[in-house]
Amino acid sequence: MDRISQKPLNRVGYDFITPSYIPEGKDEYYLREQQSGGRINYRSLKAYEIEVLVKNANQADEWTDIKVSDTFDPQLVRNCHFHGLVRIGALQHFFLEYHDLKLPVGLYNSTIVSCDIGDNVVIKNVDYLAHYIIGNQVILFNINEMQNTNHSKFGNGSLKDGEPEEVRVWLEICNENGGRRVLPFEGMLPADAWLWSKFRNRPILMERFQEMTESEFDSRRGYYGTIGDRTVIKSTRILKDVKVGTDAYIKGGNKLKNLTINSSAASPTQIGEGVEMVNGIMGFGSRSFYGVKAVRFVMGENTTLKYGARLINSFLGDNATISCCEVLNSLIFPAHEQHHNNSFLVAATVMGQSNIAAGATIGSNHNSRGVDGEIVAGRGFWPGLCVSLKHNSRFASFCLLSKGDYPSELNIPYPFALVSNNESEDCLQVLPAYWWLYNMYALARNAWKFGARDQRSVKAQTVVFDFLAPDTVTEIFQALHLLEIATAEAYLQQQAEKDLPEKDLRQLGRRLLTQDSTRVEQLEIRGTQLENSRRPVKILKAPQAYQAYQEMLHYYAIKTLLEFAESTEKRQWAQWSESFSGSQREDWANLGGQLVQRSDLDALLRKVENKEISSWKALHSQYQYLHTLYPSKNAANAFATLLELYGITAAEVTDSQWNEWLDNAIDIAEHMAFQTRKSREKDYDNPFQQATYESAEEMEAVLGNIAENSFILQMEADARHFKQRINALRNR
Repeated sequence: MDRISQKPLNRVGYDFITPSYIPEGKDEYYLREQQSGGRINYRSLKAYEIEVLVKNANQADEWTDIKVSDTFDPQLVRNCHFHGLVRIGALQHFFLEYHDLKLPVGLYNSTIVSCDIGDNVVIKNVDYLAHYIIGNQVILFNINEMQNTNHSKFGNGSLKDGEPEEVRVWLEICNENGGRRVLPFEGMLPADAWLWSKFRNRPILMERFQEMTESEFDSRRGYYGTIGDRTVIKSTRILKDVKVGTDAYIKGGNKLKNLTINSSAASPTQIGEGVEMVNGIMGFGSRSFYGVKAVRFVMGENTTLKYGARLINSFLGDNATISCCEVLNSLIFPAHEQHHNNSFLVAATVMGQSNIAAGATIGSNHNSRGVDGEIVAGRGFWPGLCVSLKHNSRFASFCLLSKGDYPSELNIPYPFALVSNNESEDCLQVLPAYWWLYNMYALARNAWKFGARDQRSVKAQTVVFDFLAPDTVTEIFQALHLLEIATAEAYLQQQAEKDLPEKDLRQLGRRLLTQDSTRVEQLEIRGTQLENSRRPVKILKAPQAYQAYQEMLHYYAIKTLLEFAESTEKRQWAQWSESFSGSQREDWANLGGQLVQRSDLDALLRKVENKEISSWKALHSQYQYLHTLYPSKNAANAFATLLELYGITAAEVTDSQWNEWLDNAIDIAEHMAFQTRKSREKDYDNPFQQATYESAEEMEAVLGNIAENSFILQMEADARHFKQRINALRNR
């Protein structure tokens, strides 16, 4: 523990940098001068100004070390103590107003140690303010302690000269044992965290990522904390080693330490009452309110923590909200929702567009003596009420888990599935394509909702919200193969016939699922290696799911090609056949919400390893470049998807076949609109839903008239417009 030392009073505010860390020919202010950048022309105090300051109960160790601007008014400085070199900008007879708070410009009842203060600032009742550069029109009101040390790192995983490795801040994401830890840095994207945490088997890549991070930061000691223009900080206890952008609002904070708080006029960041945040980075437009505790964290842009949420050793992606609950050692991609006090998420990689329900315990270690388990969930992950999961488990995209305590590890490769723990029959049940079959309203609305809630002013990385996209297409094809094999195996077992090679199994399963669904419905189709237990795993409604998956692939392919045609001059099948000749469907990866081909991802990693990409800025530029290729590569993927779905080559596609495909796509779009209305109507027709209302009029007043539901009407309008677009394409 540090001991209290006794030093001369007149040294307060000086010797900020230990002399051994000051370069030859420099003084302790050389970095401060770089940061201030000569923004204000300061002068020494005039004799009458010193007289006015003394008369107003101000004190200074050295009045010669108080520098001011030409528009400085000493009457606006009262009862302040100054130590070290303090430089003050314009003080004029104005007041600053923020919400209902109105305070006169000036410095009042504060102790100020070696700071640069911008123009027309309010500093009132700040008990201790040390080593900060403060912007213009800033309000600092009722603060106990606000100081910056010479080794401040502002939440970044860097070291200052002379510091031991043990003080470096790491984020132990995805796994509690630290085996996937990453160094946080300002501007870090979910893609960065995922690449660093995922590819641990590539040691050179790991070295490059650390080198890139360390090169981002200056190891010299002596940087000052900064408060951006028009920022308001009031009624806050402690701020230490905190860097704040412009237009931020901090009120009632408890302890804020070693932080970067990014904020701008376009995306102001806010921190509210009772918040404690240590060793972290907040993205632009983020919010943290009401008793939040966050330690070792990165928050992306437009993220929210509130109502006592605990975020520890975790990365929270853009457009995400966490309330009340506890999230530990997790990597969360954009558009995550978690609102309930009794939900718990630990050691997980959740790939976005997710929702964690009340009582969910995601990542309990009841099956292990160690803390080395983890969970990986594709986008759209939605565990229901009181779901309890074990490490290690993995889920395809858009998996919905019904309420239950799942006793064993799970590996669910079926996207859009409903997973149920059937305790009465002691089995696991999986209904593939559930969302498409039974809840189109929620599926379509969620995709729309996440896009509408993307309020980022600067989109450093483009996020895909469509539920039908190259990543889910990859999973759907895999699911089709698994359904074919499982169906064929169930049939052979019923007939007591011998097993077949996989190719023959798939051919048999495909024939049964498409031509003999009645017989398939009589089979008990089992899933293999979906649960780490000896109890049966049942696949429900296989024929319906198989058809649904095919519809999803068909609609994705035609919709994507239509969008490509509308954005280019290539509007004929022959032109696409020429452009996409030789294209094959590839696997795609979810790169922090951005979708990229696996081959492009592999090439990207090799460039980092070979130092062709040597900085995070350069890597982020590559993300942007890959996004520019997305429309054409997605279209090529859609082209290959259509051919693979129907087992033909481009040369075999006739005009008749093409027109039939277009008609089918129109039918699917209309079916989607119909199912959207139908799935919502179930809520209105349910007698138990009606039970709390005395009349249909009361129910309509509360829930709204389904005939006027804006989202349903939009889906139906979109279906009509889709048909018009298809016909326009057909007529060219």
